Amino acid sequence: MIVEERRQRVLDMISQRGFVALADLAQSLQTSESTIRRDLEFWNQQGVVKRTHGGAIYVGDNLVLPALEERSHAQLDEKRAIAKVAVSRIRDGDAILLDGGTTTLEVARLLVGRRLQIVTNSLPIANLFASSHETDLVILGGYVYPRTGVGLGPLTMRMMEDIHVQQTILSVGGITAKGLFNSNLLLVETERRMMRCADEVVVVADHSKIGRQALAFLCELSAIDTLVVDSLLTPPQRELLDQAGVRLLVAGEMGNGEEFHS
Repeated sequence: MIVEERRQRVLDMISQRGFVALADLAQSLQTSESTIRRDLEFWNQQGVVKRTHGGAIYVGDNLVLPALEERSHAQLDEKRAIAKVAVSRIRDGDAILLDGGTTTLEVARLLVGRRLQIVTNSLPIANLFASSHETDLVILGGYVYPRTGVGLGPLTMRMMEDIHVQQTILSVGGITAKGLFNSNLLLVETERRMMRCADEVVVVADHSKIGRQALAFLCELSAIDTLVVDSLLTPPQRELLDQAGVRLLVAGEMGNGEEFHS
């Protein structure tokens, strides 16, 4: 088990139970108590757990990835507008890789019935295409993160070794001048591999993500090709993105709704 996967499982167990003893964590993950102590210290420094004598207590804050259902209705109109722009740039016959965010889920809804090849690590997204006659579906397996239904970790990444797509479309938990962030260590490792599969890396993010920093660093803004956002950007948010030099598409602005597919 890689370090990021083990640490994420430690956090999962603590968040689900509220408190977990050190010995129980070591036994469940089949590793030494000294290793678990280092993992607990890592999460203690991040502020999401509190070390106690013999274990750890879940503190919880907005750095931990909320369940998909909890996030799906936030900024829904903005996410749908972003999805419409992203979808307009996809040609029939393209191979598209989608990660498991709520904005990419809105992108997927608009692609149902299109003649495409869809690759995804998201069970909710895969379910949209499971019975489609028009769309070829490839599901990336691996450790399924229970709060969001996405496949993560080394097995997922190995499945991508021979995959090439026209676009990888990602969602993120935060964007600052430092770059892009997400709330799960395993997720960012998986997303970095997704980025290497594509001719173009597209990030879809509503305005609430701009200026926000999440737990795990994904990449610098220069590592992506296109960022699609909604029209509720504030002037400081717009300035931040303009200074980064990223190709910016704003839903609702002229020229961002051209249909590419035949």
